[in-house]
Parts: sequence; C-alpha cells; structure tokens
Amino acid sequence: MSVEMHPIGYVRHDSEDVPRIYTISDVEGILVIDQKYAAGLSDIEVGQRLNVLFHFHKSPEFSEKYLKIKPPTRDRKHGVFSTHSPIRPNPIGLSVVEVLAVEGCQIKVKGLDMLNETPILDIKSEIRPGH
Repeated sequence: MSVEMHPIGYVRHDSEDVPRIYTISDVEGILVIDQKYAAGLSDIEVGQRLNVLFHFHKSPEFSEKYLKIKPPTRDRKHGVFSTHSPIRPNPIGLSVVEVLAVEGCQIKVKGLDMLNETPILDIKSEIRPGH
C-alpha cells in the first residue's frame, strides 16, 4: 500500500525561535491555506482551537536508531511513540492553536510550535461538546 499526501498550505511567522511543543507556545503566525480549499475554511471562528496536522519537513530520515530516544525534558530514553519527537517513521506532527482572526485563506493563530514554511497537511476543529 502506498499513501501520498499533498500540503493544503503552509505556516508563516517571523519568530526566530519556536517552542518544542504547542502547550508552552505564545508564538503568533498565519496558516496560509491554498485558495482551492477556501470553502473548507467556512465556520472557523475567532477563539476556536484547531488541530493542525503538519509535515516535519526538516527532520532526518527515520531509521531504527530513532525507535528509542532521550527527549530533552526527560531523564532516560523513551519509545518514539511515547514522545513528541519530530523524527518519526511518518514525519507527521500535531499542534493545537488558537484562532485569532480569519481573513480569506489566512488564519491568524497563536500557539505555534512549527517552523516557518512548515507544510500543513490538514486542519481539524477541536472537538467541543455539542458540536
């Protein structure tokens, strides 16, 4: 089986340094989405939280040596699937960001932990009770 994905957009921001994980990030920036997906952005609202799936496009190719790694915030090696390591068999990341504004195909957000120009694979609204 083969799986092929194509970015729907990219991340844009001016920050020189982004935190390793979104839970501690105050970095603001823009999710720039391709015009052909504009209709899919309807109903995204200010204050909403979005799950952003992205490609770790700068990570090295995965090999068995990365199955157990020592995260910088832990005292021993852990299995890659119990970490937020960007070096993964499928280099897919997940961030949760807060929507600050929506203008056309640009979503201004806060809480970025992605590098500038990171390819966005998908966006999903955070599940809220009653929705």
